Amino acid sequence: MKSFKKIALAMVAAMTTATIVATPASAAVMTVAVDLNGTANTTASAIATPALLPVPADNKINATDALKFVATVDTGTAVSVTATNATIVSALHTSAAPVTASSGSSSLTIATGTGTTATFYVYTKTTAIGSVVINNGGTTLTYYVQGTAGKINNLTVSAPANGAAGTKQDILVTATDVFGNKVSGKSLTATVFAATATLDSSTASTGSTLADFGVAKFTATLPTTGSRALIMFAPTTSTDANSADVVGLTARTLAPFAEITVRDLVSELAAEKTAKEAAQKALADALAKATADATAAKTAADADKAAAVKAEQDKAAAAAKVAADALAAKDAEIAKLKADTTAALAALKKSFNALAAKWNKANPKAKIALVK
Repeated sequence: MKSFKKIALAMVAAMTTATIVATPASAAVMTVAVDLNGTANTTASAIATPALLPVPADNKINATDALKFVATVDTGTAVSVTATNATIVSALHTSAAPVTASSGSSSLTIATGTGTTATFYVYTKTTAIGSVVINNGGTTLTYYVQGTAGKINNLTVSAPANGAAGTKQDILVTATDVFGNKVSGKSLTATVFAATATLDSSTASTGSTLADFGVAKFTATLPTTGSRALIMFAPTTSTDANSADVVGLTARTLAPFAEITVRDLVSELAAEKTAKEAAQKALADALAKATADATAAKTAADADKAAAVKAEQDKAAAAAKVAADALAAKDAEIAKLKADTTAALAALKKSFNALAAKWNKANPKAKIALVK
């Protein structure tokens, strides 16, 4: 038993030694340095304090709007990166090698080769918070970024299509940058053309709350006469908006119009009343005509029916007459036949009695009775 235990202990010791020999030195834990245009960022690892990045409104991914990441890892390993609401590029823009707002991807893998660092950049076109997840050798680090809206590039107007004369109407104007992000806290000015409306205020600022972020509200009183209200909107301060279109990005719309049709309800009501009366008259006329047509049709039908009955009666009368005539002829024929028969019998009786009288005279003992 003791010998068996010694052998077992020797085997365990040998296996332990072999394992220790085969295990390499512990891998270095990945570290990441983050900076924006040379200024280190130490807060982006918390979602409450994301790195704030200007959106690339010039359509160039430069050091000023791309967060730089330098991951230090073991030689020969690879760094994998995945971004949400953000885009990864491996280099910044140069005139020789342009990097634009359509460059990059949401994932990237960088092999360090014989080096120990992997460098990449992250930019964003949205003001929504984005995440950057970096992985190497079982170590995962997450950072957060958030875009800051650029200058106003587009104004869009939401206004009622029409309104009653003299009433107040709300008009909403939304300000967005070249990527469609809403721009808050900017003054807009409204200009009314040809006195077609009166504004409560000719200026309003885009809101910054959840309910009105990037939206300015104007209130216009429509004229009591006229057919429409025409109002133009534009940034109050020209430097709050892009001064020129950027090649490759959305063109500017900085002077949109609101056109509201002015409704004269009194005239519309009168027109509706006239139209209603005309419709009622047309309906009454149609009913009268339908009634007359029905009466005429009934009269015609009655006449046709009477004619048909008379025709049947005439036909029956003619048939009856034919039958009566036939019967009268038959009666006349029978009467004649009867008269002829009576005459013939009388003559026969007379002749018989004459012969019988002669017989009786000649044969007094064998007389024949006369016919009465």
